[in-house]
Amino acid sequence: MSFQMKDKDAYQRLNYLYQAAHCVLSQNPENVELARFYCFTQKTIARRLVLRQDPSVKRTLCKKCCSLLVPGVTASTRQRRKKHKARFTVVRCLSCGQSKTLLNDPDHRLWVDRPEAQQQQQPQQQQQQQQQKQKQHQKQPDPSVKKQPKDKKRDRSAASSKPEDAQGSAAT
Repeated sequence: MSFQMKDKDAYQRLNYLYQAAHCVLSQNPENVELARFYCFTQKTIARRLVLRQDPSVKRTLCKKCCSLLVPGVTASTRQRRKKHKARFTVVRCLSCGQSKTLLNDPDHRLWVDRPEAQQQQQPQQQQQQQQQKQKQHQKQPDPSVKKQPKDKKRDRSAASSKPEDAQGSAAT
């Protein structure tokens, strides 16, 4: 069974632009403007087609200038600790100065990474839930439906009415 993805071509185009921006920056760190152009194009395509991007991709793009945030090249990364337990990563864009604060919690899992969020598994889970419901309904009788005793009088009256109709139609 193959999974048909909606807007597959658009996602492939977004992936290509993201990889091109990474490739440009890795070959020559001075090509920040070209990488920014690729990221800006990627962002406008995603907005125009109303496509949701993966959180890992969104974390590596600057919201203000659409620059690709690569630590040491276009961004500075610092580890901060607020209060006693909360740890944060602060990523600052070197082009515009915009900063992002990301939570460092090893136990935290994004909704996208959870198994119930996967579209491929949803139909299987729904089928399993339906099968479980059917089994429960088979085991437990429905309390709203009561068994009605058969009336012997109704059966006799129905049987007696049929010959009368037959006699009445024969007489006419």
